[in-house]
Amino acid sequence: MEYGISTKCLYGNGTEETVDRSGAISFPIYQTATFAHRGVGESTGYDYSRLQNPTREQLEKVVAALESGVDALAFSSGMAAITALMELFHPGDHIITDCDLYGGSIRLFDNVSKKNGILFNSVDCAKCAPEEFEKLVGENTKAIFIETPTNPMMNVIDIEKLAEISKRHGLLLIVDNTFMSPYFQNPIKLGADVVVHSGTKYLGGHNDTIAGFLVTSTNELSEKLRFLIKTVGSGLAPFDSWLILRGIKTLALRMDRGEKNAEKLVSWLCQEKKVTKVCYPGLVNHPGHEVCKKQSRGFGCMVTFEVESKELAHKILKDVRLIRFAESLGGVETLITYPITQTHADVPKEVLAANGVTDRILRLSVGIEDVEDLIKELEQVFHE
Repeated sequence: MEYGISTKCLYGNGTEETVDRSGAISFPIYQTATFAHRGVGESTGYDYSRLQNPTREQLEKVVAALESGVDALAFSSGMAAITALMELFHPGDHIITDCDLYGGSIRLFDNVSKKNGILFNSVDCAKCAPEEFEKLVGENTKAIFIETPTNPMMNVIDIEKLAEISKRHGLLLIVDNTFMSPYFQNPIKLGADVVVHSGTKYLGGHNDTIAGFLVTSTNELSEKLRFLIKTVGSGLAPFDSWLILRGIKTLALRMDRGEKNAEKLVSWLCQEKKVTKVCYPGLVNHPGHEVCKKQSRGFGCMVTFEVESKELAHKILKDVRLIRFAESLGGVETLITYPITQTHADVPKEVLAANGVTDRILRLSVGIEDVEDLIKELEQVFHE
């Protein structure tokens, strides 16, 4: 029987055999570096935790089930996952990326992947017509890499349309699904080949550990990536795997509450005269509203907004107390981020300007507090 998404958060597909036979409700932490053998050629299925560990394996099964993937691989961070993914490509290969990406991804592509001979083109995938997009595809094009919604400007990209183009040209479609989480969006069901997650964010949900995931749609991709994670040694440690497993158990509850809070905060921001722009896919006037409704089960908990001056932005960041001025997102606490000096500090200024990321832009990761308390604080810092 096919479980619903909330049940999968607890049990995965519920059909997988697990190594644990104790009946423990909380899956055990196998805090070991290596495993003993009974004899030559007699393995328990585990040899060395860099290759695989039962706690990490259980986590990977749950994440694969949530994303309807063939396999999931757990890495030491989201950037470790993307770095390993780039090892699928060779010098001279070409990748098309969206122009509005997390700054860490842009930094990796510009400073490491390009050094290794990989070529990139960036384009506004939310606005680019299919015929214009296809003009960028050459004989050496191997993949398309997107986020949706994008970080930080919350642009929504039609995954199914890009999947059609990808399949027509034999390209990999890679979708970073961190902002939506598997609870609201499943790119593989829409035609994606690889799904990326910073597990630090909504999957973990408590701002207490760092992790990353690659979820694959085929066994062929899984085998290639399994070889890479074994070779480069960036797999997630047992205790961190357990923390993410624990966090996923409440994913559905946290996402539902965070989205309700986000919707109320967006309503307040839209009425605040000192706010000049609000970017949230749940707004009916958002350019990607209809696409988001089509491909997602919700609009998420991330909100980006612009205020009337840099000075006001700085004042807000200095004066908030309940809302924390901090990098990251996806935890139970509401965080406010200043992309131009934090998440996107290493992005070239001309790219930031083209994407609309200015010194007046702020990004909210809305948590699970009483939303009235969040609104009261914002009212105070805007007007005191």
